[in-house]
Amino acid sequence: MTKSRLRMVGARAGAATLLACAALLAAPALAAAPSLPSTNVAWLPAAADADIERAFAQARAENKPLLLYWGATWCPPCNQLKATLFNRQDFATLSRSFVAVHVDGDRPGAQKISRRFKVSAYPTVLLLRADGSEITRLPGEVDAPQVLAVLQHGLAGGRNVKAVLADALGGKALQPAEWRQLAFYSWDLDEGQLLPKAEVPGTLARLAAASPASDAETQNRLWLKALAASEGGEGVKPDAALRARVQRVLADPATSRQMMDVLTGSARTLVNVLEAEGSAQRAPLIAAFDRSLQRLQADATLSRADRQGALLARVELARLGQGLARDAVQVALPAPLLKEVREQVARDDREIRDGYERQAVITSAAWMLGRAGLWADSEALLKANLAKSHSPYYLMSQLGGNARRQGRTDEALRWYGEAFDKSEGPATRLQWGAAYLTALVDLAPQDAARIEATAAQLFAEAAKDSGAFDGRSARSLQRVGGKLLSWNKDGAQAAALKRLQDRLAQTCAGVETADGRRAACEALLKPADKAAA
Repeated sequence: MTKSRLRMVGARAGAATLLACAALLAAPALAAAPSLPSTNVAWLPAAADADIERAFAQARAENKPLLLYWGATWCPPCNQLKATLFNRQDFATLSRSFVAVHVDGDRPGAQKISRRFKVSAYPTVLLLRADGSEITRLPGEVDAPQVLAVLQHGLAGGRNVKAVLADALGGKALQPAEWRQLAFYSWDLDEGQLLPKAEVPGTLARLAAASPASDAETQNRLWLKALAASEGGEGVKPDAALRARVQRVLADPATSRQMMDVLTGSARTLVNVLEAEGSAQRAPLIAAFDRSLQRLQADATLSRADRQGALLARVELARLGQGLARDAVQVALPAPLLKEVREQVARDDREIRDGYERQAVITSAAWMLGRAGLWADSEALLKANLAKSHSPYYLMSQLGGNARRQGRTDEALRWYGEAFDKSEGPATRLQWGAAYLTALVDLAPQDAARIEATAAQLFAEAAKDSGAFDGRSARSLQRVGGKLLSWNKDGAQAAALKRLQDRLAQTCAGVETADGRRAACEALLKPADKAAA
């Protein structure tokens, strides 16, 4: 599963719907109360540029780097970090060597801060020098001891990652720790800071070829990441030597354990890149992956989420082996694999006591059950965990997604609506509201009253949020605008759109002009050609 596992309700028109919509409009935007990522670290909560400047001033005064964690209360991978990294005593001990800053996406100025640091995906963890230059973006998906090793290098005077990359590509000598800095850099979250996305696969291949043969771990990681970034015909073209390297990684327990994050997170992609559909070597490669993933699944030194990730990768490879489309809903996987899925999910659900771990593992488990075709099990798990989750609206949105994939439109809309209603925090509410409105337009375009009322509510909440036209919130509103314009593509909803444009104009009048925020607001309900003009 990818890092960002962020997946996101049906009624008849009439008086009851109108009353419900009016009640939604009258409801105030709920304000989340973000908690710190852990209690064993002196986290500084940041909600504005002034907070960031104070943190950098402290870093300069204490001659320390600054670690910035950008996340959200509901985000499963963020909760995984809280359950497996931030709560560790060795991380707490290490934290005395840096200034720890927590930016929750629902704090007032958090989305503006995201623009400054070029972060958008939850979670993103940056290690910065006191002058603001970036040492690295830490890979939250790897095993905690590996993250700590990368962090220790940065704290020991690690150079700016951009300078390290330039030297590597220029043929200059690097320290072994600097090669590892590049190998463990979170390329998926680069946001174009080091390279345009299209250049990442080829650049990783160049780095892999140039890295020292004496450091097999770094070489393997760079080659695997290059392959994982190459799906779709772009990037690396594997040859016999590279295929043999991957087979050695899969066959060796210690090496595959080192590469756990890439193997579990990119198994399907790696198979697709290495062996095209129809290749005689495709089935043997899938079998080799499955053997390696079974070892990782049984490795008690890995977290529950990582072991579950290995099982999910096996499910994805089983689907691939059957030639199923990526989005196929009805699947029939081997009975022994389904038994393993059910047993592992039941065991995790029974044994988890930590709320952060539950949010990470159970949401992922529900997704895995769906991918295995066990839809009833997925829904039962989510419903049983609603009362146990600190962010039940995330589980509600998953229930909506399950129902939608199976064609149960009214049920899907009901869950999406409830998820929006229960969501907390300004950025979160805009994101969940955009998901609800998208589902309404897609599944019930005839329900004009509910669509208009939901859009009006989102504009009203945006008017109260100073960060509504920054970062993720701005993108949520752009989704809303795009959906409303597509809803009216034949002009049938012109009157409703005109009323929404008038309401939006009131919102935009109160938006700051700085950084193009008001212009972004005013462009939301303009057709593309007019917005461009």
